[in-house]
Amino acid sequence: MNSITGDRVFGERRCWMYSIEWQKRRLPHAHILIWLVNKITPDQIDGIISAEMTNPYIDPGLHEIVMQNMFHGPCGDLNPRCVCMVNGKCSKRYPKRLIPSTITGNDGYPQYRRRSVEDGVTILDNTWIVPYSPLLSKTFKAHINVEYCNSVKSIKYICKYVNKGSDMAVVEVTNTSAPVDEVERYCLGRYINSNEAIWRILSFPIHEREPAVVHLAVHLENGQRVYFTTSNVRERAAVPPASTLTAFFDLCRNQDDAFPRSLLYSEVPKYYTWQVQGKSSRLANGELL
Repeated sequence: MNSITGDRVFGERRCWMYSIEWQKRRLPHAHILIWLVNKITPDQIDGIISAEMTNPYIDPGLHEIVMQNMFHGPCGDLNPRCVCMVNGKCSKRYPKRLIPSTITGNDGYPQYRRRSVEDGVTILDNTWIVPYSPLLSKTFKAHINVEYCNSVKSIKYICKYVNKGSDMAVVEVTNTSAPVDEVERYCLGRYINSNEAIWRILSFPIHEREPAVVHLAVHLENGQRVYFTTSNVRERAAVPPASTLTAFFDLCRNQDDAFPRSLLYSEVPKYYTWQVQGKSSRLANGELL
């Protein structure tokens, strides 16, 4: 993330998000989504992402990294018992089709250039290569799958890992007439591997995004959401807490500053920051978001 966001290896980034996933084997991995200020055009894809083997005589180091980390399978008829096989077919759709040039698809994911011998490439079988960035692969010497995507499905793909919950396995032999405690069954059935346990014990993040997104409340008068307890219900009813909408009205009432009155409600976060300090909420001058 420091290399992508700090060093800007792909250019100036507008925003980013990532989620960490575990699959009960080996080490955790991250799903990262980056939005760039200057979008990558179709003719620039081949200069950033490759789905081909490299020539071992020109760059033997990168060739070894690709063969060790970015070679899928083989699966299918060559290895029917591969973990990616589902109902006799590869769930990742390998081997891929050989094409002489990159084609951008309607689903937001392009078909990357995978040249064959007929296209003047002397190295055989680019059909099994997972798309990668030569720069990142050579820098970190690891499996880093890089894709060009232009679909909202990519956001759903990353966010689902935060909400789908932990894996569970329950085996029970009991009297069918006994009552079932579903809460206890869930607690007993949940399991995590050692890598995930250490990650959580050390409080490492499992999901991050930048910049932060603030929801601007929209409600009728005295219709904002209020949280209260039995001890402060009268206080909350008499003086309900401010929302971003009521704070915007208070900001516009300031006779010493005419600038807020020139803004639309949706434009306010460009110049003001919503701050929550103790029990008070207000809009205050801050850096541009």
